Amino acid sequence: MPNPTGPLAGLKVIDLSHVMAGPVCTLMLADMGADVIKVERSPNGDDLRRSVPPSIGDEAASFLMMNRNKRGIALNLKTAGGKRVLRRLLKDADILIENYRHGAMSKMGFGYEEVSRDNPGLIYCSISGFGRTGPYKERGGFDLVAQGMSGVMSVNGEGHGRPPVKVGTPLADVSAGHLACIGILAALRWRDKTGEGQMVETSLLEAGLAHMYWPAAIYFATGRSLTPMGSAHPLMAPYQALPAADGWITIGAANQANWLRLLDVLDDDALKTNTLFATNQGRIDNLQLLEEQLSAILRKRNAAEWLEKLETAGVPAGPVYDTAQVLADEQVQARGMVVETTHSRLGPLKTLGVPIKFSATPGSVRRGAPTLGEDSRSILEEYGFEAAEIDELARTDAVTLGDQSEIEEAQPAVAQA
Repeated sequence: MPNPTGPLAGLKVIDLSHVMAGPVCTLMLADMGADVIKVERSPNGDDLRRSVPPSIGDEAASFLMMNRNKRGIALNLKTAGGKRVLRRLLKDADILIENYRHGAMSKMGFGYEEVSRDNPGLIYCSISGFGRTGPYKERGGFDLVAQGMSGVMSVNGEGHGRPPVKVGTPLADVSAGHLACIGILAALRWRDKTGEGQMVETSLLEAGLAHMYWPAAIYFATGRSLTPMGSAHPLMAPYQALPAADGWITIGAANQANWLRLLDVLDDDALKTNTLFATNQGRIDNLQLLEEQLSAILRKRNAAEWLEKLETAGVPAGPVYDTAQVLADEQVQARGMVVETTHSRLGPLKTLGVPIKFSATPGSVRRGAPTLGEDSRSILEEYGFEAAEIDELARTDAVTLGDQSEIEEAQPAVAQA
């Protein structure tokens, strides 16, 4: 594996997480240079490996995306040998991340209390569905459930009376991974000051709630729960997607100055003189009528024409892209958000780039996701296991020794701030 770059180079991370939220966290840590060892369950590995279709070759596309930049070892933690390996990995680790059900790590002998006795400087991060305390602590968590229970689905969708709609991307899973990463970095800062490790914890429920700042503020002020408004905003208008002749565009005339600029672009006398729309409150109170009049005007020209005029006038606006369009966009490409890396079995693969830019210590995408147990032998050797010990661990099913193909060094485009 190429030498890591990034501000976290030198940190050792033991990743016991699976599927989505935990792997998002360790993906970010790895992109910023940390040495992440992904510990998968032997013999079947991360459940995400079976999230097919789609696949690339015989590997799940979702697993390939979530686990690049990580080394992989497969352990059976129900065996004495598997536990012995994990204890050695944790002895000098900086960070452990897990998203097992409540109590599972303690039952295996790897709860925070047990592990921190041997490594008091360890940052132990736990991601769960509802948190490790409270009446729901025993419940498993899924993104869909978290989106519903956090209130996100109550404000998302086409409008009042329509069925609840989940955000199309796994918002709670991804956000929980981001929160965990932030918490770990804060705990590392504390450890730099004191030498003390600590437990860091978040949940899918809290990750969903972290997207409810506007609805919560409105409820605390008015006692009123928001209902879905499509793409519109409860506090400013127009701030939403609107139809042009050949597709949809977004317009963010979120203050009076931008509203007046928008009126100049649209150049419609009826809209300019309509006193109902003179203030932001008036536009909010008459949002349906405003949408109808704006839509009628915007449908007279193609999206590209409107966007050019809006940009020239300084009105915030943009196209509504599908996945193919956003990945091909020149700004996305210029920011290094589509890069190529190399998988040991599949060869060159495209993946998303590093979303945080550093001027002095840029992160990078250095390798593809590991095949199951791909690095087991090399990791065991690195941690002092002799060849005979490794063979015995494999013979007793404590470890899976996977594909040992040499990983070619990838040279992706890495965006720098």
